[in-house]
Amino acid sequence: MWACARPETDNDVTAQETIAEGAFTLAPGLGGIPLEFLGYEQEALASKQTACLGTGLNGMSPVYDIAGPDALEFLRSVCINSFKNFHVGQIRHAVLCNHKGQVLTEGVAARIDDDVYRTYWLAPVLAYRLINSGMDVTGVDQSFNEFFLQLAGPRSLEVLEAAAGEDLHDIGFGRHRMSRIADVPVRILRLGMAGGLGYEVHGATADTETVYRAIWDAGQRFGLVKQGQTAYLMQHTEAGFPNINLHYPLPWYEEPDMAAYFDTQPTQNFYNKFRHLFGSVGPDIEARFVTPYQIGLGKMVDFGHDFIGKEALQREAEEDRWATVTLVWNEQDIADVVASKFRGRGVEPYDRIDDRPYDIYFNLGGPGFGYHADWVLADGEQIGTSTGRINSVYYRRMISLGFIDKRHAAEGSELTVLWGRPGTPQKRIRVTVGRYPYFDLVNNRAVDVEQIPRPALGAAIGG
Repeated sequence: MWACARPETDNDVTAQETIAEGAFTLAPGLGGIPLEFLGYEQEALASKQTACLGTGLNGMSPVYDIAGPDALEFLRSVCINSFKNFHVGQIRHAVLCNHKGQVLTEGVAARIDDDVYRTYWLAPVLAYRLINSGMDVTGVDQSFNEFFLQLAGPRSLEVLEAAAGEDLHDIGFGRHRMSRIADVPVRILRLGMAGGLGYEVHGATADTETVYRAIWDAGQRFGLVKQGQTAYLMQHTEAGFPNINLHYPLPWYEEPDMAAYFDTQPTQNFYNKFRHLFGSVGPDIEARFVTPYQIGLGKMVDFGHDFIGKEALQREAEEDRWATVTLVWNEQDIADVVASKFRGRGVEPYDRIDDRPYDIYFNLGGPGFGYHADWVLADGEQIGTSTGRINSVYYRRMISLGFIDKRHAAEGSELTVLWGRPGTPQKRIRVTVGRYPYFDLVNNRAVDVEQIPRPALGAAIGG
């Protein structure tokens, strides 16, 4: 899981060294892949300069198939999306809400056959909704049956083609198809969270090691770098992808029936069963839940069909209140927060801001996951929240995502983030509304892959 600690025992060190060579048999106590391999700075740069190979979601991403004559109609009934013109070989972003219009989960759905849809991160909410749907549809949990590898960076396509020995240029953005790597069947999807060119490789869990090693070996001549959890978790903010569990919690335990169901899913309720709340927003959990309009997904809402949360979202659409922005933090104010811990005994410092490159918390001393959110102020008035703070290695800036009142969302607007938990010293840090997303290289959707060499074709003709 994401809450993995740096290894401290001899056994854990052995496990980390094994993983660093590409293995996936984890020793007890490690709890996940390493936070870093070469250092998060170098790993973060690889996604923009060469290519990186990540396993951060391997073995933990909820994978859930729905199938049957009513499968598409069921998806439409629980998602804000219409899924119009959704064909085999395509991928769609999907969002499920509660009756308040708050996001219960979001992820992707891939149509893999006429009446079969493979979904990622939509369960266990999707499974809960299916129980009483009354539709001719079945659900199968595939979470531990499929591995999940991610590649990102300008040379990621070359890496994949060298590993597969096949031309993969035909896989457009938001598309997927079957291929083979190391003579193993795999599904290759063109999507990613780094902003630029990116792919995912899925296949049977038993083949994880074989496929990983083949990709790693093929990628050496292209500068492929292993990506740890730290660099992976930082790229969502930079690329402008507000993400469940990273930028906001989910209201799973606010409805008794839903809560009772999720208690039967101990491997999937980790993030929301026990929440640890950090930041100046304090214990106000409702202020941390979000709607599609707050996180920039309002354009996905299709009111031409019935779905859970429709009425609440119609009211919010009419209000037209929210905007998602990038907040660029003032370096002098950041330095003052750091300096506060060196002002001598008797002077309580601000909450630390320099001991980690992001606001994600590990080793919480108990089960659950930590969520950080700070108030965003305009002339002293609360206008929204800031989440997902990172130290951007590529841009040499501290940035976060702001879910704020659109009246203050113009690029260049000067606002304030209130730093520090309630009851502790708090610092008003100046921030400026920056471009959104902050990532300003060629987006995955717009990359012209025809300009990328074909190493598989070159090998076939002896090039």
